[in-house]
Amino acid sequence: MKNTFKLLLATILFSGLWSCEDEQDLMFLTPPASFDILTPDAGTAVELTPGLQNNPALTVTWSAADYDTPTAVTYDVEISKSGNDFETFILAASTSNTNVTWSVSELNAAAGAAGLTPFVEEGLDIRIKSTTGTVDSQPVYSNVVTVLVTTYTTELPKIAVPGNHQGWNPPTAPRLAASGFGQTDYDGYVWLDGGYKFLGPDAAGNFNWGNTDWGDDGSFSGILVETGESDCQATAGYYRVQANTTTLTYSTTVTVWGIVGAATPGGWDNSTALTYNQTSGKWEGVVAMTAGGYKFRANNAWTLNLGGSTESLNYDGPDLILDVAGTYLVKLDLSNPRAYSYELIAQ
Repeated sequence: MKNTFKLLLATILFSGLWSCEDEQDLMFLTPPASFDILTPDAGTAVELTPGLQNNPALTVTWSAADYDTPTAVTYDVEISKSGNDFETFILAASTSNTNVTWSVSELNAAAGAAGLTPFVEEGLDIRIKSTTGTVDSQPVYSNVVTVLVTTYTTELPKIAVPGNHQGWNPPTAPRLAASGFGQTDYDGYVWLDGGYKFLGPDAAGNFNWGNTDWGDDGSFSGILVETGESDCQATAGYYRVQANTTTLTYSTTVTVWGIVGAATPGGWDNSTALTYNQTSGKWEGVVAMTAGGYKFRANNAWTLNLGGSTESLNYDGPDLILDVAGTYLVKLDLSNPRAYSYELIAQ
């Protein structure tokens, strides 16, 4: 009888403990209450400006998700281009707080990754996903708020110039750059030697055959045609190359570069010639220089001349200034279209 009573008591105690464990588990599995984004209001417009990259651009706040018990909650802020219904999205922030603030550069990068077009006001959907650290935690989502965002890009549009000069390999071909986003006036410097074409990027920015390309119309008079069967042609030399894929025109000007000015042996009247180094892709020369002003120019003439600063050379830019006389290795780099640079290395 005593043994039977002990067995019955153990059974009751075991069942009670099991019930408590079930109730504890169920407490964590209870679905939390919904929660909402509090700010910004739907339709808020945000225009992002390149010169203000570090300024705050947008703050998102939301109410806390209620899990009916104290527990650590992680909030993921997800964004998606409007109309996408979050089929694809960008994780723009993850926090244990109930707010997040993006700087101009951060929001521009996130919205760009979500697919917004630069310089166009487009809708950006925002939602918050909450989760806890428990194994069986199910994500809960806030409402969706749509804001209107105008992004920007500082990357100039580019086309490639594949040809005989580099083995007709688009990924490694020299580039030409347009004057700004949405423009098609491509410009740059390329060593040419025989046939070549112009090739645009695909949607991901890659250059490969199969993308849109342009060749000569067969008259070799500076007229382009899309997917032209005739290659453009040039004898061996270093060229300024210009192409406009809207007006379907192109031109080439052979160039030989030098340095000119009060700081150079030839003064302002005669350029001191530099030599093109095909290995480095730069115009180079050792020049004895005095303190004073100088510039770079092509073909011993002022039609094409560059001034400005070490980091940024511009056509017809202001004189460059040398403070300390001496002998310098001069290197002029025109390989990065519309972002030309140079070095003076004391010898």
